[in-house]
Amino acid sequence: MKRSQDLVASSPTQPKKPKVSLDPQTDDEPGQWTRVEKRKAKKARKVEAKHDALLPRFLYVNGEIVKRKSAIHIDDVRDLVLHIIADAPPPNWVKVENARSIQRVVTLLIPGILPSFLCLPPLPTSATANPNVPLAIPLPSESNTSIPFIASTFSHACPTRAPGDQTRMYSVLGAFFQGPVTGEEKRRRIEARLASERAAGKDPSLYVLTLQEMIENDYPIPSYMADVFEKPPGWVETPRSENDSILSMPAKRPRVYAVDCEMCMTEDSKELARVCVIDYESGIVIYDKFVKPPKPVTDYLTRWSGITEALLATATITLSDVQAHLLSILAPPGGPTSILVGHSLESDLKALRLCHPLCIDTALIYHHPRGRPLKPGLAWLTKKWCHREIQTRGEGGHDPEEDARACVDLLRLKVQNGAGFGEFKTDYESIFDRMSRASGRGGPGSVKSAVVDLGNPTAMHGAKANTSFGCATDEEVLERLIQTVPTHEFTFGRFMGLADVLGCKTPRLLMSRLTDRLATKGVTPKSTTDAPAPPKSYVEPTPEALLAAQTKLSTNLATLYASLLPRTAVVIFTGHSDPRRMSVLNARKIAFESAIKSGRKAEDIDRSEWWTAADGRELEEEVERAKRGLLFLGIK
Repeated sequence: MKRSQDLVASSPTQPKKPKVSLDPQTDDEPGQWTRVEKRKAKKARKVEAKHDALLPRFLYVNGEIVKRKSAIHIDDVRDLVLHIIADAPPPNWVKVENARSIQRVVTLLIPGILPSFLCLPPLPTSATANPNVPLAIPLPSESNTSIPFIASTFSHACPTRAPGDQTRMYSVLGAFFQGPVTGEEKRRRIEARLASERAAGKDPSLYVLTLQEMIENDYPIPSYMADVFEKPPGWVETPRSENDSILSMPAKRPRVYAVDCEMCMTEDSKELARVCVIDYESGIVIYDKFVKPPKPVTDYLTRWSGITEALLATATITLSDVQAHLLSILAPPGGPTSILVGHSLESDLKALRLCHPLCIDTALIYHHPRGRPLKPGLAWLTKKWCHREIQTRGEGGHDPEEDARACVDLLRLKVQNGAGFGEFKTDYESIFDRMSRASGRGGPGSVKSAVVDLGNPTAMHGAKANTSFGCATDEEVLERLIQTVPTHEFTFGRFMGLADVLGCKTPRLLMSRLTDRLATKGVTPKSTTDAPAPPKSYVEPTPEALLAAQTKLSTNLATLYASLLPRTAVVIFTGHSDPRRMSVLNARKIAFESAIKSGRKAEDIDRSEWWTAADGRELEEEVERAKRGLLFLGIK
């Protein structure tokens, strides 16, 4: 809630005036059109004055909040935003008076704002008080708050709960940016899917990525498809064939090949070390070679690649030899261009330095259980749908034949069972899709949305926004927000400076940061084994460093708030509380389970590294604490 927010009574309704004809053939006076335009402008001014008089405000409904079994969820915050800016129904836990008078919504995710920073009691506040009701924030003059902007601008902090299970906390961004579709949209999707599956048949080529999908997922594009990728030296592209169009119905169906590559690190960069190709129809390995890097190897990346010095010492062929052989397979004389299938295939194509027009990506035709833009891992997909485990060699790394064969089996299951097989939350969509269809603010397409975030939001949660900016620092985020908010009805931003100083980075956030960094280098992690390990301990920041981060955050928020236009709704949420102890416990759990899985016996492991039932109970308690966040609502 915003402080000092009073509702102004609306003015009485004015009697309607006679309409003016819009047909110039019936107008006797030549100045009729001028009067119509003047009346339109006058009406617009009256509407604006009415909105100014009917000031919007938020009112928490404590009676409904206490009925809930848990605190306000992140998806409740999402639905509140969609109610204001799109067509979602009104929430029952908060009342938005004069919602249509709100011009814009600015939503900020700021991890690291803990209750103690606002002189609030820890959550839950006590054993007798309801832990879910909003808490009154002491004024700066009544407390020693380190973030005075929050205390002086918002009257209450509403507890929230992040998604997750007993031992893990799920993505806050995923819960906010993905929501259920409307009933009408769900029916439309079901009808479209049934029609597609009736016409589909059993042809793998139906799952070939479109040009737009290839561009969105950072595929190297052949020059004859679109002029969006400039081939560096050493790159090749599959020659264009007259029969390469799926719509042309060639006499012969294109062959399908699964490919998987492994890399090693040389003095300059990562280079191809092994490639395996499997024929889809027969399941036979038609090509499996170790590749000699052009420069000395500095790291074999054995943990991921399975490549060792001894294995690579036998390599005699070079990357150019591999490219020549693959081109002979992919563009057979007189036949249609072959189709390549792989998992996050764009990474393999970049390793091969090859542009290919017909690609199937199992990371896209199968869905992550929590929906887009997350991509499922190959090992998880294989266990879920093929009922077998892969990538179980631990430090021995991956086997490209095993991974390529998994892609063959996943594609075969997709073809046999139809397009809907392997999809989760097909009745979910991005909030930006929902906003684009909203008809309440000038019709569909009238709501402009923007995401301003650290890293590369265009590749993740900002992919479907009208505007998306990637930033390197909180200061750059602030600058971009000030520039972006005036021209967009919805703007999302995230400040991470305080969380960085505290070390409040969840493993999922670390993986997101890794993905952003690799995306800028043209690499996509293939599995969660690429993710940084959770920290085994954490160090408290110095009081001086913490105070500096809090002061900077308060200043940034005050600067942003001062730049906002009147009737702008401000929604700030922390997402979660302090996850550091949870991350440390999860690191211990993962290390112990990995040791046992690799074949070590418990008695061979130091007792201080054991994972016990008591540790499990503590982890569950810390996960519940970490899920507790804070929400602040206000309107300028």
